[in-house]
Amino acid sequence: MNKENSNQSQPTQSKLNRSLKLIYVYAIAAGAIFTFIGYWDSIFYEYCGSGTFLAFILMTLLILPIAFVYCEMAPLFPKAGGELIYNTVGINKHFGFLSAWLIMAAWIAVPPAAVMAIVQWVFRVTGISSNFKVIEIIAAVLLIVYFILSLQNVEVAGKIQLVMLILAISGCIIASLAFIFSGSWSLSNFSNFFDSQAKPALGIPLWIIGLGFLITPFFGFETVPQMIEEGDFEMKDSNKAIWGSVVSCGVVYAFFFVGLGGMPVKALVEKGGAANGGFLAITMMEQLGGGWKVGAVLFGICAILCAIGTCLLGFWLSTVRLLYAMGRSNFLPKSFAKLNKHHQPILPNIMLLVVSIVFLILQNSGTFMNDFFNLMSFACACAYAITMISAIRIHRKHSNWKSDYHLKGGNFVRYLALIISVVIAFFCTLGQGIGSWVSLAVYMGIGLILWLWMVVIKWRKTKVVIDTPDGPTEF
Repeated sequence: MNKENSNQSQPTQSKLNRSLKLIYVYAIAAGAIFTFIGYWDSIFYEYCGSGTFLAFILMTLLILPIAFVYCEMAPLFPKAGGELIYNTVGINKHFGFLSAWLIMAAWIAVPPAAVMAIVQWVFRVTGISSNFKVIEIIAAVLLIVYFILSLQNVEVAGKIQLVMLILAISGCIIASLAFIFSGSWSLSNFSNFFDSQAKPALGIPLWIIGLGFLITPFFGFETVPQMIEEGDFEMKDSNKAIWGSVVSCGVVYAFFFVGLGGMPVKALVEKGGAANGGFLAITMMEQLGGGWKVGAVLFGICAILCAIGTCLLGFWLSTVRLLYAMGRSNFLPKSFAKLNKHHQPILPNIMLLVVSIVFLILQNSGTFMNDFFNLMSFACACAYAITMISAIRIHRKHSNWKSDYHLKGGNFVRYLALIISVVIAFFCTLGQGIGSWVSLAVYMGIGLILWLWMVVIKWRKTKVVIDTPDGPTEF
């Protein structure tokens, strides 16, 4: 990497407002992680059967070393950008862009998928039949609501996020307890503990393949570095939002599947089952009948409306700030770094709204969107792996840079996190169809065109500038 310190001030059109309390940053990260638990519970159960709770415990433990490395990096570079900054400093600006593009593949697919899930649940619970076009239109309106919310003071979004997260987690815990004390819960339902419906590949046990896919509901802790610049707390406390979001979500996931796994749900997710493809817990409640039907609606409000709503908002805010950081550091036009009167990025919000609506349209016109969604976990794991390499290089080349977070285990943890990232990325490739690879290739092809524009035109005129512990530095 050829770099030199620069006296040039980092270009800023205006600054993000430092007004977010730590609890809001935690809520945004945990909300982003806390995935479509009430919608995708069927899929998670299909991956790892009645042993899904154990799979979530194991995945929490596997993710933690990666999260701890992020805990070290975040206070070292307390600016929005995350992977973009870490990998530009650790390797070079080309890998900085590559990692940002990869992580955005995971984030940018969430808003359109999330609003579709919410709207589909609303039609399901109300019993109103409709066609896909109507669902798309309502979903587009919902996206516009999030767009408007994202342009307001970020504290508003933080407060809404916290309320939705509390309701989502509370709903899952209450549902789990209700299942356990329902009279239908039995240890016998945990027989065939390592049963899995994952697609076979390379002779690897199906349950292990299913475990690898469970990285998807852990995306989101990496959103903390995107929000850290707006935090009004001590940077050394940012680690609590990162590892805290992973642990708290992992515990709730595991407990939820202890409750759900003990119910007679296996037949519901098998081929032709009533919950094949989604809504396992809700379907189980509906089949229990009586007051459970009311419970299914209440659970849907918490685990669909609030859980997916908070997931959507978390990734929306983070994607916008990553695009803002790319504009500020000269990866994108400077116009991406302009803010409105509430100190919110304008063009990144508009771009995300447009892309999300395009994805909505694509969902009805073919399988591109679904295929793209299948490889988001692979893209995210690759971004993690590149970031772990950068963490190792930064520690070796800049040993005088001291983070406010002391990474216990040092390089052992960094290398362990790298190995875990690579292994998870490998497992995410198993069983993927050609359509998924074509979709990812199209996305990466767009990134390639953008990268060529930067190399051939943009970076010849102006340099990439990143704030490092040594001050603003050109790359």
